[in-house]
Formats: sequence, structure tokens, C-alpha cells
Amino acid sequence: MTTMTTLIKLPGVALWVSLAWVAASAQPATTTPQMPPLPSLTTVQSLDVTRYMGTWFEIAKYPNRFQSQCFADTQAQYQLQADGGVQVINRCRKDTGEMVQAVGAARQVGSMESPKLKVRFAPVWLSWLPLVWGDYWVIDLDPDYRLVAISEPDRQYLWVLSRTVQVDAKDYAALMLRLQGQGFDLRRLERTQHARQP
Repeated sequence: MTTMTTLIKLPGVALWVSLAWVAASAQPATTTPQMPPLPSLTTVQSLDVTRYMGTWFEIAKYPNRFQSQCFADTQAQYQLQADGGVQVINRCRKDTGEMVQAVGAARQVGSMESPKLKVRFAPVWLSWLPLVWGDYWVIDLDPDYRLVAISEPDRQYLWVLSRTVQVDAKDYAALMLRLQGQGFDLRRLERTQHARQP
């Protein structure tokens, strides 16, 4: 679908670029002020993986292509495995009412308390390829392990998860301020609908 859309839009884009070039050539050159680079994204100091296990409900996220079919009731379940890895099961409800899921795996990067993980949803036989593993950084987590924010170094993705489908308004507002302080654009956040709690 992306390729088709791109092909349809290409003539319009080419025309727009041509007109922009003509307009620019008729005006004196100007410099566009550059935004200062964001500081490196920081994580929480440590993560107790055992406490982190269980079910988390998605409260908000940056929209992304791999969740485009998700309409409501998005949740993630983490289960510690015998080898120290983590099984990840992501579920969501489509607009048809059908519940769908994706099963993946996660592993910590670094020490046993590292808040940096790698996650993959590609088949096991592809797990040797570095590109199938995505960054999963715990960047904010309350002491009771009830509310968490997940992202990756480039800040292209962001998820807010909770142990319950309802989050205290003050706790959520405080988290938003901390995320804003980390350089996230809160206008991009999309709240997740939850029809009912399983």
C-alpha cells in the first residue's frame, strides 16, 4: 500500500518541488535557523525484570505502521523464560472486533538490571540478524512498577503502559511533563481506547 501511495503522489511531489525551486530562485537566499540537537535519551537507572513481568495495558503511543490495525484494547504480556529471555505477547482489537496478537521475544542488553532491552517479532530462525531486533528502552517507571514509558534512542517511537486501563490523572500529567523534558512532542501522542478490562 505504501508503494502505491508513493507512486500516485510522485507527480504532485515533483511538480511541487519544481515550483518551489522556481520561487526560491527568484528570492534572495535565506538561512533557516536550525533547532539545537536533543540531548541523548536517558533511561531509568535500573530495571527489575522479574517485577516488570505480567500484563501491561497501552495508555498512549506515537502512531506507528505496525499497529495500524489496532483499534482498541491494546496490551502487552511479558513472561520470563527459563533461559533468562522474555516472551512478549502483544494483543489488540481490530475495528471488526477481532482480537489479534503477535508473539515475540525480548532480551536485556548489558547487566541483569539494565533498562535497555532488544525486542524482536521476526521468526526465531532470523534472530541472528541484528536488524530484526528493535530497541526497547525503559525511560520512565514509577517505584511501584505501575506506570511506564518506553522509547528508543531516536525518539521515533513512544509508548505509555499501565498495569490498569485507567490511570490517575495526576500521575499521567506528571509523566507527560517528564517526557516533555526528555524532548518528546506530546502532540504526537495518541490515547488508546479500552472497551473493557479483561
